[in-house]
Amino acid sequence: MWQVEDLLRASELSLDSVREKIVEPYALPDEESGELLQWYANLIDMMHQEGVKERGHLQINRNVIINLADLHQRLLHSSKVPFYSAAYYKALPFIVEFRTKSEGREKNELENCFDALYMVWMMKLQKRDINEETLKATAEISKFISMLSLYFKEDEEGKLDLESEE
Repeated sequence: MWQVEDLLRASELSLDSVREKIVEPYALPDEESGELLQWYANLIDMMHQEGVKERGHLQINRNVIINLADLHQRLLHSSKVPFYSAAYYKALPFIVEFRTKSEGREKNELENCFDALYMVWMMKLQKRDINEETLKATAEISKFISMLSLYFKEDEEGKLDLESEE
């Protein structure tokens, strides 16, 4: 969704520009094209209403981060998922390093992770050089976030049991 927010900003939050540059190139059937355009229109309206026209994230995206952070804490405190804690602590030095080098001091660790992964993805799209240290760091962060994502899906489906058996 961060990419979508950036696409809309690059289109200057103009629905005509979104139609021309994002929707029409897909050559979707009229009904699907209309639904997609309406989805973008709703996001543009939300970006205006929430004051994130130039930077920041929509509340719906921030809510996902809040839910992920809650699950993250529950996973760290559960004895049933030791591999999760191991992945987190392996990625933690890289998360801290990224946080100190970026504008992420006010953000939670998970948002720092997503910022790091998004930054590297954008650098790859721009065909910019990425040093080995950054690639190693984002590989560890990616493993950690992937694991969190799998647990998040399980939790959303009601299949995650973190209660200890005592």
